[in-house]
Parts: sequence; C-alpha cells; structure tokens
Amino acid sequence: MDSLNPEWDAIIVGAGPNGFAAAITLQRAGLRTLLLEGAATTGGGTRSAELTLPGFLHDVCSAIHPMAAVSPFLRSLPLQELGLTLIEPPVQAAHPFDDGETAALYRSLAETEATLDDADRSRYHQTFAPLVEAWPRLIDDVLGPLHLPRHPMDIARFGLQAFRSASSFVGQFSGKKAKGLFAGMAAHSFLELDQAASAAIGLTLSIVGHTNGWPIPKGGSQSIATALEQYYLSLGGVLHTNTEVKSLAQLPTARAVLFDLTPKQLLRIAGESFSDSYRGRLTKYRYGMGVFKMDWALSGPTPFTAEACRLAGTVHIGGTFEEIARSESDAAKGRHSQRPFVLFAQQSIFDASRAPTGKHTAWAYCHVPNGSTVDMSEAIERQIERFAPGFRDLILARRTANTAQMELYNPNFVGGDINGGAIDITQLFTRPVAAISPYRTSAKGIYLCSSSTPPGGGVHGMCGYHAALRAMKDIFPGTLPKHG
Repeated sequence: MDSLNPEWDAIIVGAGPNGFAAAITLQRAGLRTLLLEGAATTGGGTRSAELTLPGFLHDVCSAIHPMAAVSPFLRSLPLQELGLTLIEPPVQAAHPFDDGETAALYRSLAETEATLDDADRSRYHQTFAPLVEAWPRLIDDVLGPLHLPRHPMDIARFGLQAFRSASSFVGQFSGKKAKGLFAGMAAHSFLELDQAASAAIGLTLSIVGHTNGWPIPKGGSQSIATALEQYYLSLGGVLHTNTEVKSLAQLPTARAVLFDLTPKQLLRIAGESFSDSYRGRLTKYRYGMGVFKMDWALSGPTPFTAEACRLAGTVHIGGTFEEIARSESDAAKGRHSQRPFVLFAQQSIFDASRAPTGKHTAWAYCHVPNGSTVDMSEAIERQIERFAPGFRDLILARRTANTAQMELYNPNFVGGDINGGAIDITQLFTRPVAAISPYRTSAKGIYLCSSSTPPGGGVHGMCGYHAALRAMKDIFPGTLPKHG
C-alpha cells in the first residue's frame, strides 16, 4: 500500500453494504476516506454472477431485499439516479400447503387476510394494522442500537410482540395458514422457533412487506453494490479492491478504522490492540446456523401448482408451522432435516435480464448446522417438487455451495452463517458485546460496522451508518452527516 495516501481521516475495511454505508456517511461529512475490499468486486453479500451457465445471472447470497426498500440510510441516497431499479412482484411471499391451499403476503393487509382461514383474518388485522400504521415512527428505533425510544408507546407495542417466541406468537391464530405464513417469516431469524425473540424478524419482515414490499433489484443484487460504489466515488471517496487486510500494520495512518467484518476476522487483524477483557468477550461471540445454497438454470418457469406461488418473488417451502419448527430445531441441534425449510426465490420471472429469452433462474437455501458440509441438494429439490411437480425436468444446470464454500467465498459467512452471528435474545442488541456503544472497540479509533452490530443482518446499511456516527462523535466532534 505504499502508493496509497499516507494519511486518511478514516479507513473502512470491507465493501459490503455496511462498509459502503460507513464510508459514504463519513465522506458526506467532508472526511477523507479510504475503502478497502479483499475481493475483486465490491458487494459482500450483494454480489451476482453467472454461476451455472453463460447468460444465467444468479445472486451469490442475498436475493430479495425488503430491508433495502425500507432502510432510512439507503432511501436517503440517489441510488435510482445511478441505475438501481427495485422490482416489486405482485405477491411478496407465498406459502403453499400440501392440500393445495396457499397463504400469501401481499402489500395489502386485506389481500393477505383473504388468504388466511376465516377465523384468523380479523386477528391478523388487529395484530398487524396498528404496527403497519406506526412503522414510520418505529423504523429508527428498530433499525438502530439500543437507546431511549423516540416513540415509547409504539415501540412498546412492537416489543410486546417481537420479544415473544414465534411459537408463542402464532398461538393467537387457530388455522394452519396464518401459523404457517408466520413460520416462514420467523425462520429468516435462523433461530429455533420456540426461542425468545424469534418472532422479531418475522414481525419486521411482515410489516415491511405491507409498507414497502419485498423487491428484487433489476440486474441482480450486484446492482445495489454498483450503485453504492458509484455514489461513494462521486463523493471523492477512494476505493481499492483486491486488497486483503491481514493486520493493522498494513494500513496507512488514519484517525479511525472501521471494519465491516465479524468478530472472528476482527480478532485476527486487530486482536492484539484490544484489552484482555474486550478480546475475551469477542471470543465468546456466537455464530448461528449455516446455509446450504443452490442455484439453477431452468428451461422454463418453476411450475408451482398454486397461482400465488407463480406470482411470488419469494416462496417459503416447508408446510405447516410444526414442520418448519422441526426443521429449524434440527439445524440448531446439529442435525440435517430430510424435509428442510427452503427459502426459494424466482427473480427471472420479474427480471428478464437474469436469463436468456424463455429460460429462467431459481435460487434457494436451507438452514444446516454451522460448519456442515453435508450435501442437501436432494432434500431441497424434493421439497420444491412437493409443491412444483416437474421442477427437476426443467433443470439445465445447478450449482451448490455448502457452508465451507460459502465461507471461502466470503470470510464473513463464518460456518455458513450469513447473518453475521446469532440474533437471539442475548445478541439482538448486545452484538458483538454488551457495551454502551456496540460499534466502539476497546482500542481508540477502531470500530466494528458489520452485521455483527445492531440491527444485525440484512441489506440495509444501518450497521455501517450508526458505526460511522459513533466514530464521528468520538474522533471528529462537531462533524455532522451531509445528506443529499
């Protein structure tokens, strides 16, 4: 790095959405920033590539982006002017059952309720309508570190539901449809569904579906990273790819260094700079379940039996609440379910740029024990065939990735955990450690800005944004973000 500027106000390590958010926030405040990325391309979990056959564009990790649509930080940027287009499917998420019935999440509460059993429609409305109405007042509190809430009554109403287990939450419903629909939402938490706070992610994703939708980025998830990169460079920021940081000694002089990494990588790079206490607490940070990921090149659209599934960007495949709960419990306890809960996306149905004319792509993963190398492709395809008979006949090519391969691709995916660490009740706000500021480390000027800090996983950039604000308050007093 001898050719780099010898002094910077801030260096950001890792050019995922949170690294970009930190770099952009600091750069907009008039500070001189350097962003370093170990891979050849930026994006972290928002990269896209031809993983199967030429002309078939697949999302390597994240695919559907409800949190990008709702993120206060991302919404403050002119990303549409830089070519980012978010496509909203007619059905946000569909959930089929073996008897041919389907529950579905629509932008409209009424349309969603119409897919549920009669006895649960009014209860769903009573639960979600007040939270949907309050969401604009809730979002800053939900997508930030623990602090005194700006709207205590609204956040209390949300918290009473969010801190429940998903099993407890669905106890208010009597039919399989509402229970199954929420199971699919809650399983995005990577938690057993009887754990406290396993309802939080499901509640948030449901609310966001009603307020902002679950959109698909045109041209692949990489288009989010590309827009962020272009905006950062337009501000005068400096970016270097193919620059893996292995120690602090590699870095030029800077007043602040922010790491878009998980505690495991942070300890390896900067552990000797930390106090014994802080280093010890970081070593106890817990990672969650891993994923087994699949991508397919298809000769036609996935032949779901249910129409709502054919119109959905996301399909939650797993059947009843009880079946999904068993699958998630198996993965958490080190077992591999033969009927795994499968998160399935079909981006090419709504974005023709993803595949050659008449052809399609599909994307899916299931949860597995952290570090697993078991091949789950047969189990995943069997689950898809269960609700889309004939799916296998359409497969032109497939690509699989176990947890070790996911981590090799992106070291932040420790053991295949794409969430940056378990988001259970003990690590929801106190990630990576319990502290007044979760972004500040014990070493002056070193900060963590990844999904291992609040509010956790998802493509929203809020971890990086809040970490940058913390660094500004500590190191650059009187400096405020400039918007627009």
